[in-house]
Amino acid sequence: MTLTGLYVPLITPFDASGAVALDALTVLAHDVLDAGAAGLVALGTTGEPTSLSGEERREVLDALVAVCRTRRAHLLVGANSVEALHALGERPEVTAALSLVPPFLRPGGAGVLAYFAHLAKASPVPLVVYHVPYRTGQQLSADELRRLADLPGVIGIKYAAGGIDTGTVDFLADLRPGFAVLGGEDPLISPLLALGAHGAIVASAHVATTDFVQLVEHWHAGDLTRGRPLGHRLAGLSAALFAEPNPAVIKAVLHAQGRIPTAAVRLPLLAASPDAARRALGHLNELTSLPT
Repeated sequence: MTLTGLYVPLITPFDASGAVALDALTVLAHDVLDAGAAGLVALGTTGEPTSLSGEERREVLDALVAVCRTRRAHLLVGANSVEALHALGERPEVTAALSLVPPFLRPGGAGVLAYFAHLAKASPVPLVVYHVPYRTGQQLSADELRRLADLPGVIGIKYAAGGIDTGTVDFLADLRPGFAVLGGEDPLISPLLALGAHGAIVASAHVATTDFVQLVEHWHAGDLTRGRPLGHRLAGLSAALFAEPNPAVIKAVLHAQGRIPTAAVRLPLLAASPDAARRALGHLNELTSLPT
């Protein structure tokens, strides 16, 4: 199984009392699947999992498991410890765990490989490695990424390297069969797809979901004429949605659209500024007013 297509890492909406708005979360999940997303990501960074209680995390996961069971959609779940991975074994709807390269310690490439070999051996579900070096402090070479791809139980990578350099080009030029590269840097999804990525995990796709689905389809079909201009427009939208720490601006836009009850985030995040929300809404309105 190679993961392809668009995956949306869902926010966690909160109601006016500060509780998780599970009904709104369920509607959001159905909305993005209706728009063509291949699957969902539960408890990723966009979902503010470290700001949720254990009970809230279980409720969020229960809600998204129920949606994916009904829709027969893929479900990736953020899990970064053996204990968290073991809990996923009780949920047959889970396609894979999304597991972060160990942050802060910077154990080196050999340490990262040993870490994921250990996790994959202990995990009842396959792993998708989340590589985001500007957050973790750990860069990996193209050769180290390919060695990750060779580990049993590791089926893909969320690739969010902070840019596209010769290492990115080298890595995407020699992909292992059955190993999925999912772009995770929202403004750079189009060039990553052009270089051979199989799909994307895109928080920006809470809005303009259909456009992101079409972007993946255009590049997979080799349709440069439509893929390139759509990619440029979506990059501008993504830049506006990430102008302040994620998911604050996305939540502000969803609230302005009436799709979630509040735009609230939990500390240490702060609510989006009115200017950032207006700019993002402007980009979205401009995108939706253009002919397809």
